[in-house]
Amino acid sequence: MRKYKVGVIGATGMVGQRFVTLLENHPWFELAAVAASARSAGKTYEEAVQGRWAMKTPIPEAAKKMVLKDANDVADVASAIDFAFCAIAATKEETRALEEAYAKAETPVVSNNSACRALGDVPMLIPEINWEHAAVIEAQKKRLGTRRGFIAVKPNCSIQSYVPALTSLLPFGPEKIFVCTYQAISGAGKTFETFPQILDNVIPYIGGEEEKSEQEPLKIWGSLAEDKSRVIPASSPIISAQCLRVPVSDGHTAAVSVAFREKPDHDTILKAWSDWETVPQKLGLPSAPKPFIRYMSENDRPQPSLDRDFEKGMGVSVGRLREDRIFDWRFVCLSHNTLRGAAGGGVLSAELLCQTGAIERK
Repeated sequence: MRKYKVGVIGATGMVGQRFVTLLENHPWFELAAVAASARSAGKTYEEAVQGRWAMKTPIPEAAKKMVLKDANDVADVASAIDFAFCAIAATKEETRALEEAYAKAETPVVSNNSACRALGDVPMLIPEINWEHAAVIEAQKKRLGTRRGFIAVKPNCSIQSYVPALTSLLPFGPEKIFVCTYQAISGAGKTFETFPQILDNVIPYIGGEEEKSEQEPLKIWGSLAEDKSRVIPASSPIISAQCLRVPVSDGHTAAVSVAFREKPDHDTILKAWSDWETVPQKLGLPSAPKPFIRYMSENDRPQPSLDRDFEKGMGVSVGRLREDRIFDWRFVCLSHNTLRGAAGGGVLSAELLCQTGAIERK
Protein backbone atom coordinates (compact mmCIF):
# COMPACT_ATOMS: atom_id res chain seq x y z
CA MET A 1 0.00 0.00 0.00
CA ARG A 2 1.42 3.38 -1.03
CA LYS A 3 1.28 5.65 1.98
CA TYR A 4 -0.56 8.98 2.00
CA LYS A 5 1.80 11.95 2.05
CA VAL A 6 0.85 14.10 5.02
CA GLY A 7 1.75 17.60 6.15
CA VAL A 8 1.55 19.11 9.63
CA ILE A 9 0.71 22.82 9.64
CA GLY A 10 1.68 24.37 12.96
CA ALA A 11 4.21 21.59 13.50
CA THR A 12 6.27 23.32 16.19
CA GLY A 13 3.51 23.74 18.80
CA MET A 14 2.55 21.10 21.34
CA VAL A 15 -0.26 19.53 19.30
CA GLY A 16 1.84 19.80 16.15
CA GLN A 17 4.64 17.96 17.94
CA ARG A 18 2.16 15.27 18.93
CA PHE A 19 1.09 14.88 15.29
CA VAL A 20 4.73 14.49 14.26
CA THR A 21 5.30 11.73 16.83
CA LEU A 22 2.10 9.89 15.87
CA LEU A 23 3.07 9.87 12.20
CA GLU A 24 6.34 8.09 12.96
CA ASN A 25 5.93 4.51 11.70
CA HIS A 26 2.21 5.02 10.95
CA PRO A 27 1.13 2.16 8.65
CA TRP A 28 -0.87 4.41 6.28
CA PHE A 29 0.64 7.89 6.60
CA GLU A 30 4.07 9.35 5.84
CA LEU A 31 5.18 12.75 7.10
CA ALA A 32 6.07 14.64 3.93
CA ALA A 33 6.02 18.30 5.03
CA VAL A 34 6.19 20.36 8.21
CA ALA A 35 5.07 23.98 8.21
CA ALA A 36 4.93 26.81 10.71
CA SER A 37 5.14 30.58 10.87
CA ALA A 38 7.39 32.58 8.58
CA ARG A 39 9.89 33.12 11.41
CA SER A 40 10.46 29.36 11.66
CA ALA A 41 10.48 28.68 7.92
CA GLY A 42 13.87 27.60 6.60
CA LYS A 43 15.00 26.04 9.86
CA THR A 44 15.28 22.32 10.32
CA TYR A 45 12.54 20.88 12.50
CA GLU A 46 15.12 19.98 15.13
CA GLU A 47 16.39 23.56 15.23
CA ALA A 48 12.89 25.03 15.41
CA VAL A 49 11.78 22.97 18.43
CA GLN A 50 15.09 23.11 20.27
CA GLY A 51 14.47 23.96 23.91
CA ARG A 52 10.70 23.54 23.60
CA TRP A 53 10.21 19.91 22.61
CA ALA A 54 7.38 18.91 24.97
CA MET A 55 6.96 15.22 24.16
CA LYS A 56 8.25 12.44 26.41
CA THR A 57 9.70 10.61 23.40
CA PRO A 58 12.57 11.99 21.28
CA ILE A 59 12.03 13.90 18.05
CA PRO A 60 11.47 11.28 15.33
CA GLU A 61 14.63 10.83 13.30
CA ALA A 62 12.81 11.26 10.00
CA ALA A 63 11.52 14.67 11.12
CA LYS A 64 14.72 16.14 12.55
CA LYS A 65 16.28 17.32 9.31
CA MET A 66 13.07 18.24 7.53
CA VAL A 67 13.11 21.93 6.60
CA LEU A 68 10.10 23.86 7.81
CA LYS A 69 7.96 25.47 5.15
CA ASP A 70 6.06 28.73 5.58
CA ALA A 71 2.48 27.70 6.41
CA ASN A 72 1.19 30.72 4.46
CA ASP A 73 2.90 29.52 1.27
CA VAL A 74 -0.08 27.32 0.54
CA ALA A 75 0.93 26.31 -2.99
CA ASP A 76 4.37 25.13 -1.85
CA VAL A 77 3.07 23.06 1.07
CA ALA A 78 0.06 21.67 -0.80
CA SER A 79 2.22 20.50 -3.72
CA ALA A 80 4.10 18.09 -1.42
CA ILE A 81 1.20 16.38 0.33
CA ASP A 82 -2.09 14.53 -0.11
CA PHE A 83 -3.69 16.11 2.97
CA ALA A 84 -2.76 18.11 6.05
CA PHE A 85 -3.26 18.18 9.78
CA CYS A 86 -3.63 21.74 11.06
CA ALA A 87 -2.74 22.90 14.57
CA ILE A 88 -1.74 26.51 14.10
CA ALA A 89 -1.90 29.19 16.78
CA ALA A 90 -3.74 32.11 15.18
CA THR A 91 -6.99 34.04 15.41
CA LYS A 92 -10.18 32.32 14.29
CA GLU A 93 -10.37 34.56 11.24
CA GLU A 94 -6.77 33.81 10.23
CA THR A 95 -7.20 30.11 10.88
CA ARG A 96 -10.38 29.78 8.83
CA ALA A 97 -8.83 31.73 5.95
CA LEU A 98 -5.73 29.52 5.94
CA GLU A 99 -7.64 26.25 6.20
CA GLU A 100 -9.99 27.26 3.39
CA ALA A 101 -6.97 28.27 1.29
CA TYR A 102 -5.57 24.75 1.63
CA ALA A 103 -8.95 23.22 0.85
CA LYS A 104 -9.22 25.41 -2.28
CA ALA A 105 -5.73 24.20 -3.21
CA GLU A 106 -7.37 20.74 -3.36
CA THR A 107 -5.70 19.60 -0.15
CA PRO A 108 -8.04 18.24 2.54
CA VAL A 109 -7.45 19.58 6.05
CA VAL A 110 -8.10 17.70 9.28
CA SER A 111 -8.05 20.50 11.82
CA ASN A 112 -7.40 20.65 15.52
CA ASN A 113 -8.59 24.27 15.59
CA SER A 114 -12.01 25.66 16.49
CA ALA A 115 -12.39 28.22 13.68
CA CYS A 116 -14.64 26.09 11.45
CA ARG A 117 -16.40 23.94 14.06
CA ALA A 118 -19.64 25.92 13.98
CA LEU A 119 -20.04 25.70 10.19
CA GLY A 120 -22.90 23.40 9.28
CA ASP A 121 -21.14 21.80 6.32
CA VAL A 122 -17.90 21.10 8.21
CA PRO A 123 -18.04 17.71 9.98
CA MET A 124 -16.84 17.79 13.60
CA LEU A 125 -15.86 14.20 14.13
CA ILE A 126 -15.49 11.77 16.95
CA PRO A 127 -15.26 8.80 14.56
CA GLU A 128 -16.79 6.30 16.97
CA ILE A 129 -19.86 8.50 17.42
CA ASN A 130 -20.78 10.50 14.33
CA TRP A 131 -18.82 9.10 11.40
CA GLU A 132 -21.87 9.58 9.18
CA HIS A 133 -21.53 13.38 9.46
CA ALA A 134 -18.74 13.12 6.88
CA ALA A 135 -21.56 13.08 4.31
CA VAL A 136 -21.73 16.90 4.48
CA ILE A 137 -18.29 17.13 2.85
CA GLU A 138 -19.85 17.04 -0.62
CA ALA A 139 -21.94 20.12 0.17
CA GLN A 140 -18.87 21.88 1.56
CA LYS A 141 -16.95 21.15 -1.64
CA LYS A 142 -19.73 22.80 -3.63
CA ARG A 143 -19.52 25.89 -1.41
CA LEU A 144 -15.74 26.06 -1.74
CA GLY A 145 -15.72 25.17 -5.44
CA THR A 146 -13.36 22.24 -4.96
CA ARG A 147 -13.06 18.73 -6.34
CA ARG A 148 -11.21 17.03 -3.48
CA GLY A 149 -10.38 19.79 -0.99
CA PHE A 150 -12.37 20.20 2.24
CA ILE A 151 -12.06 20.79 5.98
CA ALA A 152 -12.96 18.34 8.74
CA VAL A 153 -12.46 19.23 12.39
CA LYS A 154 -12.18 17.46 15.70
CA PRO A 155 -14.11 18.83 18.69
CA ASN A 156 -12.83 20.44 21.86
CA CYS A 157 -10.46 18.18 23.77
CA SER A 158 -12.34 18.20 27.08
CA ILE A 159 -15.69 17.00 25.74
CA GLN A 160 -14.07 13.84 24.44
CA SER A 161 -13.64 12.62 27.99
CA TYR A 162 -17.37 12.51 28.75
CA VAL A 163 -19.34 12.69 25.48
CA PRO A 164 -18.47 9.05 24.60
CA ALA A 165 -19.85 7.81 27.93
CA LEU A 166 -23.02 9.85 27.44
CA THR A 167 -23.49 8.82 23.81
CA SER A 168 -24.08 5.17 24.65
CA LEU A 169 -26.77 6.35 27.10
CA LEU A 170 -28.71 8.45 24.58
CA PRO A 171 -31.43 5.78 24.17
CA PHE A 172 -32.51 6.55 27.76
CA GLY A 173 -33.13 10.23 26.98
CA PRO A 174 -30.66 12.31 28.99
CA GLU A 175 -32.40 15.64 29.62
CA LYS A 176 -30.08 17.60 31.90
CA ILE A 177 -26.33 17.26 32.29
CA PHE A 178 -23.98 19.02 34.66
CA VAL A 179 -20.28 18.55 34.01
CA CYS A 180 -17.20 19.94 35.69
CA THR A 181 -13.93 19.38 33.85
CA TYR A 182 -10.49 19.34 35.44
CA GLN A 183 -8.16 20.08 32.56
CA ALA A 184 -4.45 19.40 32.19
CA ILE A 185 -1.96 22.13 31.43
CA SER A 186 -0.95 20.57 28.10
CA GLY A 187 -4.39 21.66 26.91
CA ALA A 188 -3.02 25.20 27.12
CA GLY A 189 0.19 24.16 25.35
CA LYS A 190 2.07 24.35 28.64
CA THR A 191 4.44 22.25 30.72
CA PHE A 192 5.20 22.71 34.41
CA GLU A 193 8.43 24.47 33.40
CA THR A 194 6.56 27.04 31.28
CA PHE A 195 3.52 27.38 33.58
CA PRO A 196 4.87 27.75 37.15
CA GLN A 197 1.77 29.61 38.35
CA ILE A 198 -0.25 26.40 38.16
CA LEU A 199 1.82 24.68 40.85
CA ASP A 200 -0.12 24.36 44.10
CA ASN A 201 -3.00 26.05 42.35
CA VAL A 202 -6.29 25.65 40.44
CA ILE A 203 -7.43 28.26 37.92
CA PRO A 204 -11.26 28.33 37.69
CA TYR A 205 -11.47 29.82 34.20
CA ILE A 206 -10.44 28.70 30.71
CA GLY A 207 -11.47 31.17 28.04
CA GLY A 208 -14.27 29.89 25.78
CA GLU A 209 -14.13 26.40 27.24
CA GLU A 210 -17.48 26.35 28.99
CA GLU A 211 -19.33 27.55 25.90
CA LYS A 212 -17.65 24.82 23.81
CA SER A 213 -18.46 22.20 26.43
CA GLU A 214 -22.13 23.15 26.37
CA GLN A 215 -22.59 23.55 22.60
CA GLU A 216 -20.23 21.18 20.78
CA PRO A 217 -21.80 17.94 22.10
CA LEU A 218 -25.09 19.03 20.51
CA LYS A 219 -23.44 19.16 17.08
CA ILE A 220 -21.79 15.79 17.69
CA TRP A 221 -25.25 14.37 18.53
CA GLY A 222 -26.94 16.26 15.70
CA SER A 223 -28.59 14.88 12.58
CA LEU A 224 -27.97 15.33 8.89
CA ALA A 225 -30.30 17.59 6.97
CA GLU A 226 -32.44 15.67 4.51
CA ASP A 227 -30.31 16.85 1.60
CA LYS A 228 -27.09 16.19 3.59
CA SER A 229 -26.08 19.82 3.18
CA ARG A 230 -25.42 20.44 6.87
CA VAL A 231 -25.46 19.02 10.37
CA ILE A 232 -28.44 20.15 12.45
CA PRO A 233 -27.41 20.30 16.13
CA ALA A 234 -29.52 18.39 18.63
CA SER A 235 -31.86 20.55 20.72
CA SER A 236 -31.32 18.56 23.90
CA PRO A 237 -30.06 17.67 26.45
CA ILE A 238 -29.35 20.88 28.32
CA ILE A 239 -25.69 20.97 29.39
CA SER A 240 -24.22 23.16 32.13
CA ALA A 241 -20.42 23.15 32.33
CA GLN A 242 -17.66 24.49 34.53
CA CYS A 243 -14.04 24.14 33.40
CA LEU A 244 -11.00 24.35 35.66
CA ARG A 245 -7.27 24.23 34.89
CA VAL A 246 -5.50 21.92 37.33
CA PRO A 247 -1.84 21.00 38.00
CA VAL A 248 -1.82 17.84 35.86
CA SER A 249 0.50 17.40 32.87
CA ASP A 250 -1.81 15.36 30.61
CA GLY A 251 -5.34 14.00 30.91
CA HIS A 252 -8.69 15.77 31.23
CA THR A 253 -11.04 14.54 33.95
CA ALA A 254 -14.80 15.20 33.95
CA ALA A 255 -17.28 14.81 36.82
CA VAL A 256 -20.69 14.24 35.23
CA SER A 257 -24.23 14.22 36.64
CA VAL A 258 -27.18 13.24 34.41
CA ALA A 259 -30.98 13.31 34.64
CA PHE A 260 -32.79 10.94 32.25
CA ARG A 261 -36.28 10.81 30.80
CA GLU A 262 -36.19 7.05 31.41
CA LYS A 263 -33.73 6.30 34.20
CA PRO A 264 -31.64 3.18 33.42
CA ASP A 265 -30.45 0.94 36.23
CA HIS A 266 -26.82 0.48 37.24
CA ASP A 267 -26.22 -2.75 35.33
CA THR A 268 -27.89 -1.42 32.19
CA ILE A 269 -25.49 1.53 32.13
CA LEU A 270 -22.46 -0.71 32.58
CA LYS A 271 -23.69 -2.99 29.81
CA ALA A 272 -24.22 -0.02 27.46
CA TRP A 273 -20.60 0.99 27.99
CA SER A 274 -19.12 -2.49 27.72
CA ASP A 275 -21.11 -3.66 24.67
CA TRP A 276 -20.50 -0.64 22.45
CA GLU A 277 -18.69 -1.70 19.28
CA THR A 278 -17.91 1.24 17.04
CA VAL A 279 -17.32 1.78 13.32
CA PRO A 280 -13.55 2.46 13.68
CA GLN A 281 -13.22 -0.86 15.51
CA LYS A 282 -15.22 -2.70 12.85
CA LEU A 283 -13.12 -1.11 10.09
CA GLY A 284 -9.89 -2.01 11.89
CA LEU A 285 -8.53 1.53 11.73
CA PRO A 286 -4.93 1.59 13.03
CA SER A 287 -5.58 4.13 15.80
CA ALA A 288 -8.95 2.75 16.94
CA PRO A 289 -9.00 1.76 20.63
CA LYS A 290 -10.34 -1.66 21.53
CA PRO A 291 -12.33 -1.14 23.67
CA PHE A 292 -13.29 2.51 23.30
CA ILE A 293 -14.70 2.75 26.86
CA ARG A 294 -13.71 0.81 29.96
CA TYR A 295 -15.36 0.97 33.35
CA MET A 296 -13.11 0.90 36.43
CA SER A 297 -14.74 -0.38 39.63
CA GLU A 298 -12.11 0.93 42.07
CA ASN A 299 -13.34 3.89 44.13
CA ASP A 300 -10.22 5.95 43.38
CA ARG A 301 -10.10 5.49 39.60
CA PRO A 302 -9.71 6.74 36.95
CA GLN A 303 -6.65 8.90 37.68
CA PRO A 304 -4.70 10.87 35.04
CA SER A 305 -1.26 9.61 36.04
CA LEU A 306 -2.41 5.97 36.02
CA ASP A 307 -5.04 5.83 33.31
CA ARG A 308 -4.53 8.50 30.64
CA ASP A 309 -2.51 6.13 28.42
CA PHE A 310 -5.26 3.49 28.21
CA GLU A 311 -5.32 2.09 24.67
CA LYS A 312 -2.29 4.24 23.75
CA GLY A 313 -4.15 7.32 24.98
CA MET A 314 -7.10 6.76 22.63
CA GLY A 315 -9.51 5.08 25.04
CA VAL A 316 -11.87 6.62 27.60
CA SER A 317 -11.89 5.49 31.24
CA VAL A 318 -15.03 5.79 33.37
CA GLY A 319 -15.52 5.18 37.09
CA ARG A 320 -17.50 5.98 40.23
CA LEU A 321 -20.96 5.32 38.78
CA ARG A 322 -23.43 6.04 41.58
CA GLU A 323 -26.88 7.49 42.10
CA ASP A 324 -27.16 11.25 42.43
CA ARG A 325 -29.36 13.02 44.97
CA ILE A 326 -30.30 15.83 42.55
CA PHE A 327 -29.90 14.16 39.16
CA ASP A 328 -30.26 10.42 38.44
CA TRP A 329 -26.67 9.19 38.05
CA ARG A 330 -23.15 10.58 38.35
CA PHE A 331 -19.78 9.28 37.23
CA VAL A 332 -16.22 10.35 36.44
CA CYS A 333 -14.55 10.20 33.01
CA LEU A 334 -10.95 10.57 31.83
CA SER A 335 -9.24 10.85 28.47
CA HIS A 336 -5.80 11.88 27.25
CA ASN A 337 -6.27 15.41 25.98
CA THR A 338 -3.43 15.62 23.43
CA LEU A 339 -3.98 12.08 22.13
CA ARG A 340 -7.71 11.23 22.11
CA GLY A 341 -8.59 14.89 22.57
CA ALA A 342 -6.30 16.42 19.97
CA ALA A 343 -3.74 14.89 17.60
CA GLY A 344 -4.72 11.25 18.09
CA GLY A 345 -8.36 12.05 17.44
CA GLY A 346 -7.29 13.91 14.30
CA VAL A 347 -5.25 10.94 13.08
CA LEU A 348 -8.18 8.58 13.70
CA SER A 349 -10.50 10.95 11.81
CA ALA A 350 -8.07 11.00 8.89
CA GLU A 351 -7.91 7.21 8.90
CA LEU A 352 -11.70 7.08 8.71
CA LEU A 353 -11.81 9.64 5.88
CA CYS A 354 -9.16 7.74 3.93
CA GLN A 355 -10.81 4.36 4.48
CA THR A 356 -14.20 5.66 3.32
CA GLY A 357 -12.76 7.40 0.26
CA ALA A 358 -13.30 11.01 1.35
CA ILE A 359 -9.54 11.64 1.22
CA GLU A 360 -7.86 10.44 -1.97
CA ARG A 361 -4.23 10.41 -2.94
CA LYS A 362 -3.24 13.12 -5.41
